[in-house]
Amino acid sequence: MLENALKNTNRAFNYKEITKQLEFSLSELQIKLRDKKLPVIILIEGWGASGKGSLIADMIKMLDPRFFKVRTTVEANEAERRYPLMKRFWVNIPEYGLISIMDRSWYQELAIAKIEQGISENEYNRRINEVNNFERQLRDDGYLIIKLFLHISKSEQKRRFVKLRDDSSTKWRVTEKDKRRNKNYDAYYTQFDDMLEKTNTPYSQWKVVDSTDKQFTRFTMFNITVSQITNAVNIQYPRREIIPAESLFKLKAVPQLSGVSLESKSLSEKKYAEELKKHQKELSRLHGRIYKRKIPVVIVFEGWDAAGKGGTIKRIASSLDPRGYEAVPVGSPDKKELNRHYLWRFWNYIPKTGHITIFDRSWYGRVLVERVEKLTPEERCKMAYREINEFERELTDSGVTVIKFWLQIDRDEQLRRFVERQETPHKQWKITDEDWRNRDKWDLYEPAVNEMLYKTSTVTAPWNIIEANDKKYARIKCMKIIIDTLNDVLKKD
Repeated sequence: MLENALKNTNRAFNYKEITKQLEFSLSELQIKLRDKKLPVIILIEGWGASGKGSLIADMIKMLDPRFFKVRTTVEANEAERRYPLMKRFWVNIPEYGLISIMDRSWYQELAIAKIEQGISENEYNRRINEVNNFERQLRDDGYLIIKLFLHISKSEQKRRFVKLRDDSSTKWRVTEKDKRRNKNYDAYYTQFDDMLEKTNTPYSQWKVVDSTDKQFTRFTMFNITVSQITNAVNIQYPRREIIPAESLFKLKAVPQLSGVSLESKSLSEKKYAEELKKHQKELSRLHGRIYKRKIPVVIVFEGWDAAGKGGTIKRIASSLDPRGYEAVPVGSPDKKELNRHYLWRFWNYIPKTGHITIFDRSWYGRVLVERVEKLTPEERCKMAYREINEFERELTDSGVTVIKFWLQIDRDEQLRRFVERQETPHKQWKITDEDWRNRDKWDLYEPAVNEMLYKTSTVTAPWNIIEANDKKYARIKCMKIIIDTLNDVLKKD
C-alpha cells in the first residue's frame, strides 16, 4: 500500500483555497454528527516527523471543543499491560455523536511491537485479528473509523529530524529511538506495509497520504475526512451479512433446558455446612495462588429470576481476599452506557492480572432481555453471538480464565421463591413488578436462553448449567467447578 503513495502529489496545484472550504465543511458536519448521534474515530498514524501533531492541530481549530477529544497513544505502561491488549482502547471509545481524534492508536501494538518488542508471528497475527474484530464491531454499531497513514521517504524523514535537532526549541522531539527507526527505515517500511494490507478491510479502509508537502497533506486529510463523514451522514449503509456464530467457533455441547433434570439434586443442612466450609477454605487458598501467578479470572452468573445468583456469589466472595476481587451487579444500562457500544461497560470491569471479577448478569443481556423485550434491533441482537464469542476469546487468549454459570430452576420453584420474598418483610426488596412480568414471558425467554447457550458455549469459555432448585446444592456445585477450573489452569500455567 505504501509503494505508490509518494507519487500522487500535484505540487503545481494550489490547495490552499479549497482546503479552507473543506475546513468550514468539517465544522458544519460536526453539528450533523451530533444530531444523528454518529460517533467518529479519526486515526492519524504514520512515520515519525510526518506531521501528525500539526495536522491534528489544524483539524481541531474548526471543531467545537465540547464535542471532540484528542488522544495520544504511547507505549502501554506497567498497569495497562496487566489487562488484555485492547482494553485501554475499548474504554476510550467516544459516545454516540462525538469525535475522537487519535495521535497514533492500537496500531502501535502491531508493526512497532513486532520489530521493537519481538512479538512472535503468531502473536502478531492474533493482534491483527483482534484489531479487525474491534473495528468491525464498532462499524456494525454505527461508528465511522477514518484511518490515515502519513507517508514520507527515508531521506525526507532524515531531513526533518536534522531540522528539528538544529533548533534548540525542538531538538528534544528527536529521540534515540527516532534515529534508530530512520536507520532501519526499510525494515519498518516492510512491516508497516504488511500491517496496512492485513487491516485494510471493507468496513475500515486505510488512506495512505503523501506527507512530503504540508499543504497537499492538509488538503488530503480534510478532503478524506469531510468526504467520509458526509457519506456516513447522508447514506444509509446496507445491512451486513450475519455469519452464524456456530460456524466460526468450536462449540461445546450443552443440553436444552427442558432436558436438565432437577430431581434428586439436593443437600442436607449438615452435608451443606461441611462442604461449604471445605470449599471456601480451598477457594481462599486458590485465590492466593492465582494472585501470585498473576492469573485473571472472570466468573459470570446468569439464570432465571430468583435462581439464587446473589446467594451463590455471596458464598464465593466471602472466601476471597476483598483486595483481589470485585462483584459487579449488572442492571439496565445508564445514559453513558447506552451512548456507546454495549460491550464498553463490561470492558471497564475486566480484571487485571491476579484479580477476579464476578458478574451478576452480564453482556448476555444483549441476547436475552434486549432481544425478548425488543429493546435492540433484531439485526444487532443476531450479531451479538459472534461479538460475544470474540470478546470472550480475546479474554481467554490474553490469559483470562472465563467461567460461566446458568442457574436453572423450574417455574414452580420460581413461583414459590417469589411468594416467599413477597411475604417476608426483609426480602420484599428482592421482588419487583418487572420480575412478575418476566415470569409471564417464560415461554419467550426459554428459547432465547437455549439459543444463547448453544451459540456461545465455546471450548475455551463453555457454559455450566447448574441444577438450582436446591440452593445449597447449586452453591456447592458452582464452587466445585470454580475450584476444579482454577486447579487445571494452575497446572497448565
